Amino acid sequence: MKRHFYPLLSYLHYWLVKEDQYALQSPFVFDVYNGLLGYIQQSKGKDLEIEEFRKTLLSSDQTCEVEDFGAGSIKLTKPKRKISSVTKYSTSSRKFSQLYQFFCSKTPALNVYELGTCVGINTRYLAQATKGTLFTFEGSQALWSQSQEIPKPENTHFVLGNLKNSLPYILDKNHPVDFALLDANHTFQATLEYFELILPKIKESSIIAIADIHWSKEMNRAWEKIKSYPEVVISLDFFECGILFFDKTLSKSHYTLHY
Repeated sequence: MKRHFYPLLSYLHYWLVKEDQYALQSPFVFDVYNGLLGYIQQSKGKDLEIEEFRKTLLSSDQTCEVEDFGAGSIKLTKPKRKISSVTKYSTSSRKFSQLYQFFCSKTPALNVYELGTCVGINTRYLAQATKGTLFTFEGSQALWSQSQEIPKPENTHFVLGNLKNSLPYILDKNHPVDFALLDANHTFQATLEYFELILPKIKESSIIAIADIHWSKEMNRAWEKIKSYPEVVISLDFFECGILFFDKTLSKSHYTLHY
């Protein structure tokens, strides 16, 4: 029961402390935040084919066996799940998919990493902003197969397997990491391990996004820990996700932003 209520209590705290653009003191964060809001406004007519793909999945009566390698799902507790339910409860909304796309576009986007493909919604949004190759990782065979349904992004390498094995191998051959979205496992230890694997492969222009930072006490603790790393210069909390910057010319700071 506590697991169900934790996100609600977290959102109440977020709602009380969040800031809008008028309260921001940092010129860098002000420009980034207003850039994001402008991007969302200008993108209303973009990538509608991805939303059609989402609608197809939401109306699917297909079921699949999903192997969970992490904290699991609050609402989907059985291995056999409907594709429609996975799409409804385990994928980002359009505005957060666009948020990830925006921050990816603020990097060189030559090596882009997505940890946790699921059914491939965020994958398709990120692929649109990727100028090189998008590496997307999924542990569940069923979801890995489902994510590659047509239309399949051409610049994307779909990686199947346990991240502990597959991520180090791909990282060693494809770096620096320009943008990474961590949206897999959702435990404290695994989130830190993934972050620490990617951290040596980034540069100052890189951006890392971490999904579901207030989904559970474990994820909130992971977010707080990661924010404290000396390499992290600026962190932005959008409740559903956190964004990390590494540019040493900026002052270390944290912002909780309305979105």
